[in-house]
Amino acid sequence: MKPHVCILLGTFNGGQYLRQQLESFVAQTGVNWSLRVSDDGSDDDSRDIIVSFIKAHPDRDIRFYEGPKQGSAANFLSLLGQSDLPARAWVALSDQDDVWLPNRLEHAVQVMMAQMKTGGGQGCVYASRTILTNADLALRGPSCRHPKAPDFGNALVQNVLAGNTMVLDPAAAALLQATAPAAMRAGVPHHDWWIYLLLSGAGAVMINDDRPGLYYRQHKKNHLGANRGLGKAWSRFAMIWDRRYADWIGRNLAALTEMSDLLTPENRARATLFSAWLSRRHSCPGSGAGFGGPETMGPKLGDLGQIGVWRQSRAGNLMLHLAAAAGRL
Repeated sequence: MKPHVCILLGTFNGGQYLRQQLESFVAQTGVNWSLRVSDDGSDDDSRDIIVSFIKAHPDRDIRFYEGPKQGSAANFLSLLGQSDLPARAWVALSDQDDVWLPNRLEHAVQVMMAQMKTGGGQGCVYASRTILTNADLALRGPSCRHPKAPDFGNALVQNVLAGNTMVLDPAAAALLQATAPAAMRAGVPHHDWWIYLLLSGAGAVMINDDRPGLYYRQHKKNHLGANRGLGKAWSRFAMIWDRRYADWIGRNLAALTEMSDLLTPENRARATLFSAWLSRRHSCPGSGAGFGGPETMGPKLGDLGQIGVWRQSRAGNLMLHLAAAAGRL
C-alpha cells in the first residue's frame, strides 16, 4: 500500500499563489495524501480558493480550521496539535506560495525509510534544499547548503531545517502533536526551529537532503524568505542588535524546559549548561537549573564550544561570540 501523508497547510492572505500550490499536491506521485488547512484570518480570496478545492476533490480527506491568529508559528503548531490527524500517518508541512515537485513526498518518505533502519529514539524528521525562484517562478538557483549534519547543539542557536520542506514520520508527528500546546503557551517564535530543536534533542533521526523538493518563491510578502544576500545579512545583524534573536532563544529554552524529560540525558545536560551560561551573561543566578539538574556555573564565559553549542559556519560562530561579548545574547 502507498504510504499516507497528511499535508498541513497554513494560509494567510496567500490567494495570489495558492492555487498553484494546491495543484502541486494533486500531482504528487507514489503516496496517498490528505490535507488539513488552517487559515489565520485571511481577508483576500484564500478561503474561497480552499473551499473550491475541497468541492473539486470530494474523494480526498480535506479539513479546514480557523487559525489562532497569533502568527505563523502558532498557526502551524495548532495544526500539529489537532486531535483528528490521521493515526500513524506521515506529516508534511506546506507553505501557501511554493510549488512542489511531483515526487517530493514519495522521495522524502523513501529517504526516511532507508535512514530509519539505523534507529532513532523519537522517529525521523526530513528537510531538504529548495529551488529558489522569483514571484513568477523564474529560476534563481538552489538554496544554500549547510555543510554540517543537523545536531541538537546547532539547534540551540540556529535553525537549518526549512519548514516548508519538512516531512515527519508517524512517531515524530505523534510527539509534536502531544507537545504542541506547551510550545504554543511558551510562544516559540518559529515552528520549524522548534521541530528541529525538540526532535534533535529527543534523539530523532534528522535528515537535511541536498536534493531540492520544491520551488520556493521569493516575493515581497515572504514571511522570512531565503537566508542569503547582503539584505539578509543586515537583517540578521539587526535581529541580534535589538535582541530579538536572544528573545527567540529564551522562548525556545523556556518551552524546552517544560518537556525536558523528552530529551536524551546528553542533550538535557547540554541544554542545562547552555541555560546556565546564558544566565551568567545576564547576571541572573539560579535560573540555570531549569532543566531539572543541579545549579551549575558551567564552562567559562565564551566556551560555547565546550558546551557543544555551535552554528554551521565560522562566520556564524564568530557572530555568536561577538553577540555574547556585546551583551546581545
